[in-house]
Amino acid sequence: MSDYYTSILILSWLSLLTLCILVWENNRINRKDKKIFYLTYFLIAVSSFAEWTGLKLCGNDDVPVWFLRVIKMFDYMLTPMAGGAIIGQIKIRNRWHKFLVGTMCFNAFFQIISVFTGWMVKVDDSHNYSHGPLYLVYVIMYLIIIAIVIIEFIIYGMKFSKHNRISLYSILVLMITGIGIQEVLGGEHRTAYITLTICAAMIFIHYAEYTQLMSDERLKEQQIAITTDALTGVKSRYAYSQTMKNYMAKGEMPEDFAVFLIDINGLKAVNDKMSHEAGDELICGAANCILETVGSYGETFRIGGDEFVVFTSMVRGEAERAIKELYAVASEWTGKKAKTLSVSAGFALLSEHEGLSPEELTKEADLEMYVEKTNYYREIGVDRRKM
Repeated sequence: MSDYYTSILILSWLSLLTLCILVWENNRINRKDKKIFYLTYFLIAVSSFAEWTGLKLCGNDDVPVWFLRVIKMFDYMLTPMAGGAIIGQIKIRNRWHKFLVGTMCFNAFFQIISVFTGWMVKVDDSHNYSHGPLYLVYVIMYLIIIAIVIIEFIIYGMKFSKHNRISLYSILVLMITGIGIQEVLGGEHRTAYITLTICAAMIFIHYAEYTQLMSDERLKEQQIAITTDALTGVKSRYAYSQTMKNYMAKGEMPEDFAVFLIDINGLKAVNDKMSHEAGDELICGAANCILETVGSYGETFRIGGDEFVVFTSMVRGEAERAIKELYAVASEWTGKKAKTLSVSAGFALLSEHEGLSPEELTKEADLEMYVEKTNYYREIGVDRRKM
């Protein structure tokens, strides 16, 4: 049995070394987290070595009694730490974690004292060791540590969706089963450390997958952030540029492709006379009116301070009705600071400008919008050159 157990532990140690290399090679894991993984693998390796050494030296008359007790001290002190170190890998910090650390520290102190008192280990004249009179104290502390590990795993599992928890709880069941077989059956059933090694590998896989998921989520959030205008919630200037590039790359657009360009009238005067907060309210109001009307048919972009572009599919009659609807909704809008809203809009249809690119169509829509804006200021008697 001893030689077989030696073979198993050698494979476990090589597996732990491989895990260290995998952690070292993984650039997504920061230096602090890597140290936690290394510490976990080190504790598993050292505690399993202490148990193996105790088995090898049991009954050896050439080994001093005190040395046997020291070896078993390391075994009983580091074994719970190896199990508890798994919690370190999932990076959870709460009152249970403090209780876990406190229990392991108390156990370590208890094991050190036991070297001199024989509380944990009795060694007979043949240098065979057996459980001491206070071994039950160790068992209780070990069970407490396992219970805390279970609680922490359950708490940690709450961070994930239901299907992600299944694998995590499966790791927990495996760990408890492996430790339980050795502690209950004993003798030749030395399953604790091979189980901890397997669980450490599975936790690493789980961590790597979780890290990748978090990275994907951050990328999605960043993508949303750069493609969404922070003030209005419509698509951003960056999204507009990317959409333009996509159309250019394809080299084609729908036959009824239409571009609208909308601009707010009098925004500068509102900013100067009232406040930029009032101006922002006006911009948001314009965005909402656009989304409610023209923008509901396509994609709306804010490409400047008060300029909006809408890409959609329409024929002339539909485009004219959409513009009228936009003007009607804008005229009824009122805000808390800015009481009225006026916009000018123009559009260009691919069906009427065959061969033009989206950028050129936007320029055509801008020219038409400029005519509308000029007419607006003429009607209210304002010379834009003096603004």
